[in-house]
Parts: sequence; structure tokens; C-alpha cells
Amino acid sequence: MITGVVTGDIVSTINHPFYDGRRMLIVEKTDELGERNGDYIIAVAAVEAGVGDAVLIVDEGTGARQILNDSKGPVRSVVVGIIDEVHVEN
Repeated sequence: MITGVVTGDIVSTINHPFYDGRRMLIVEKTDELGERNGDYIIAVAAVEAGVGDAVLIVDEGTGARQILNDSKGPVRSVVVGIIDEVHVEN
């Protein structure tokens, strides 16, 4: 799983039918302390996350397809949760 912060969304007029009615989010990846690392990922939203939200992403095709209930969907990454807090123990 990956953590990140939603920085934007993607709008397209022409896409694969799988993406009809689905939101695509741009998420900047974060480390375990919530610091952005400059890398990003594009993911389908399975929750109502928006710009500025800290989120949890599944970045594995089979898991993503199971979450979206489509065994043949062309998808790899899915936003599966909005993060309220992170506690790191040393």
C-alpha cells in the first residue's frame, strides 16, 4: 500500500469504457511521516477523496480489480481510504 496526498484529478472526453463514471486522481506519494517525496501516481477513486486529502492506495492490479468488482478492468491503482492520522513508533 502507498500513502499520498491528492493534488488533482484527471478529466478525459475519450477513454476506455471501464473509466466511464469513475474519478481519476493524481496523488503525490508521501513517506511514513507524511512528507511528500515528489513522486506521484494516478489512481481510480473508490472513496470520495478530494484535493488535499491524505489517502491510502492499493497499487496492485488484481487487488484493484477486486475492489472495483471488475475482473478484467484495465486498472492498477485505487484510492481505498482517506487517512485521518498516522502514528509511527520508533
